Amino acid sequence: MNSSPSSRRCLTVVLAAGEGTRMRSSRPKVLHAIGGRSLLAHVLATVGEAGGTSAVVIGPGRDDVAAAVRATAPDASVFVQAERRGTAHAVLAARAAIEPGCDDLLVVFADTPLVRPQTLTRLRMALADGNAVAVLGFRPADRSGYGRLITAGARLLAIREEKDAGEAEKAITLCNAGLMALRGDVALAILDRIGDDNAKHEFYLTDAVAVARKMGFEAVVLEAEEDEVRGVNTQGQLAEAEAVLQRRLRAAALDAGVTMVAPETVHLSADTRLAADVTIEPYVVFGPGVSIEAGATIRSFSHLEGAQVGAGAIVGPYARLRPGAQLAERVHVGNFVEVKASEIGVGSKANHLAYIGDSSIGAGANIGAGTITCNYDGIHKHKTDIGDGAFIGSNSSLVAPVKIGAGAYVGSGSVITTDVPADALAIGRGRQVVKEGFGARLRKGKSDAKKTPAP
Repeated sequence: MNSSPSSRRCLTVVLAAGEGTRMRSSRPKVLHAIGGRSLLAHVLATVGEAGGTSAVVIGPGRDDVAAAVRATAPDASVFVQAERRGTAHAVLAARAAIEPGCDDLLVVFADTPLVRPQTLTRLRMALADGNAVAVLGFRPADRSGYGRLITAGARLLAIREEKDAGEAEKAITLCNAGLMALRGDVALAILDRIGDDNAKHEFYLTDAVAVARKMGFEAVVLEAEEDEVRGVNTQGQLAEAEAVLQRRLRAAALDAGVTMVAPETVHLSADTRLAADVTIEPYVVFGPGVSIEAGATIRSFSHLEGAQVGAGAIVGPYARLRPGAQLAERVHVGNFVEVKASEIGVGSKANHLAYIGDSSIGAGANIGAGTITCNYDGIHKHKTDIGDGAFIGSNSSLVAPVKIGAGAYVGSGSVITTDVPADALAIGRGRQVVKEGFGARLRKGKSDAKKTPAP
């Protein structure tokens, strides 16, 4: 080996120019998501973990894709393939990024989101061993439509598209996954020699192998599992990729010490962070941006997104944590409780049927069943501040902006519109009136009216 990949400069060209019409969607194919993250973002994250810089090639008029690149990988450069003339032509759209030079040039596809960073490192290692081209291959269950990799021992001789393959070549089980690595010092020379002498008059990246061999260079193939190189072109394939990713995420969580009662029913996001000794009951959904600390329990049928849950906390069943929900240690959020943009202090409880929005709740507070923080006036959001140890009685409405002092009590059924001092009792409801015999008189009147014939 000449040098390790970590000591070599790497440029990765990410091809994201496909429109994805087979998705039957107005959204660009690469912006469809699995695990709460777009296909493009998955690939850019993988490239980032593998090291080096990125150049992303997009189609014309795709400002939405360019914006997604900038949001995900601000250091990446973006290039436009104005005409669609094949994959090699797409790579050369990033010529300005390639020309300054690099040790390794990787070409990956934004619709192949499951490739691991370790696989890109393996491709780079093959270049460090002296090969000019390294191609990723796999052995699919169904070889239809895939190019075949023609080998002689450890050497890769050519990539043969299925339509051009003879019967013996079609019997080859090793197929082209599309990903390729080229040695940086010869990459442009190889790419510039790829011609368009084919039926479509396009420039195919697959021809790089034959061109490199004609130039006296060696090419090699590395193998990956089929699940790792699944491309996404249809909604069905998107669902298949999601299933593969979910299996990976669940396995990683279990290996990290998370308890899942029924793992196959739990939906995770790519960035879900679960500490050891977290317990997750069946049918829980984690949207993007969730972290759960050690010893917490997430009970069945809960939905969490953009939320942080402290150690030893209990969430659910049937709870919803929306973005900005921050639960401290030992907080209890029970069934049919929704929390949004709120901090709940150590040991506080909201066990039933409550909405907590744009609020700050201190330690040891109790939020009774049916409590609502009325945070929205139709134009603006307002904050509710509840102090340590406060007790909010059931079926109370706290009309923000409002502060409930530490140790204060709010009587059940109250509508609170002004601040409550610490340790005070606030009751905001109509005085109870009892009218003896009213029920009997009401029933008799209705009965008499029913007996009277209509005129």
